Amino acid sequence: MVARDLAWDGCLNVRDLGGLPTEDGGETRFGSVIRADSIGMLTEAGWDALVGSGVTRIVNLRSEFEMTDDRERGAEVEFVDIPIFGGLDESHWTEVQALSAGAATHGEAQRLVYLHFLEHCRPQFLAAVAAVAGAPDGAVVVHCHGGKDRTGIVVALMLRLAGVPIPAIAEDYALSAARLAPRHEAWLASAADEEERARIERIAATPYEAMQGVLEAVEERYGGVEAYLRDGGMAPATIAAARARIR
Repeated sequence: MVARDLAWDGCLNVRDLGGLPTEDGGETRFGSVIRADSIGMLTEAGWDALVGSGVTRIVNLRSEFEMTDDRERGAEVEFVDIPIFGGLDESHWTEVQALSAGAATHGEAQRLVYLHFLEHCRPQFLAAVAAVAGAPDGAVVVHCHGGKDRTGIVVALMLRLAGVPIPAIAEDYALSAARLAPRHEAWLASAADEEERARIERIAATPYEAMQGVLEAVEERYGGVEAYLRDGGMAPATIAAARARIR
């Protein structure tokens, strides 16, 4: 049995998107799309493991300020930078903070925030899906900082487009909680007070019900992931390529 979790030294949250069930009785294929936390944290051994996994393209969803401590980019792999939050101004972040703070649960907070991102960062999400769809033969890595929020949304769009049922996508999303626990524990320990600790707990959360709620809302608001992409301007051929990339 092929393992989904990948051991790349320096990263904690790396897994292959192969082996997930599809609604028509199939499954997603291994060695095509890999989700990860920040590739910039890889050690030399970790980078060698990435290259050894057959990676030909890395789709980086972080903003420029998040890349200041990155290791030098290897020439063996193509990099595509798509800063998901590049178009958000201060008013958007004020709204995001209010959505999160006003939610009754961590799951509801993440659901509301992700839906805000899907609405206001639509061109960037389309560009990220297209970058995965158009990658050369081999594996493509999608990553941000923790590999759970921006990456989680892009991966969810890809998987749903491929026909993976919502519960399976939400289960994959929720795995990030355990994978990132060592880093989040250190982050929580740095909190100056209980208010700050509560804020960190909410930001770090990856509950199943958050992604479940997001995908259900995409079905209701947009008519599904394919409609979200198509109505945002993605060409049918690119949608087909994105689906084929992971099927």
